[in-house]
Amino acid sequence: MKHFAHLAELAALVGQPLADSDWIVVDQHRIHAFAEATDDRQWIHVDAERAAAGPYGATIAHGFLTLSLLPMLRAHAFAIDDVRMGVNYGLNRARFPAPVPAGSRVRARFKLLAYEPLADGGAQLTIESTIEREGGSKPVCVAEMVSRHHV
Repeated sequence: MKHFAHLAELAALVGQPLADSDWIVVDQHRIHAFAEATDDRQWIHVDAERAAAGPYGATIAHGFLTLSLLPMLRAHAFAIDDVRMGVNYGLNRARFPAPVPAGSRVRARFKLLAYEPLADGGAQLTIESTIEREGGSKPVCVAEMVSRHHV
């Protein structure tokens, strides 16, 4: 994990990569748990037998499951030591260019797109977040995360 001592350090890093997360496994248990939590039980996610004959040859993670991993992946990739609180502010855009078959390993790469100072001394960050699947040729999720950090 990469540590930044002060939020203000990031102002000089706009346009640069910040950090990469470790790899995590997106297994069928996680996919089922997400299906239960969201009531999205489409067969491509939860029916292994039917999905085996489908377009991907296996069950795949929900796109929104993949997206929901970003805060955890970011928290494991880098920390800003003087931030007392950070909140998700939203997304500018999100795309799912490729599927995540059950059992895949994924990680995220984070690049700082914008640093906007806030009145309280904090900052709003826009971070390009790219989740890739091990062995995949395309990203599985690309999203611009917007978050506010208070010192």
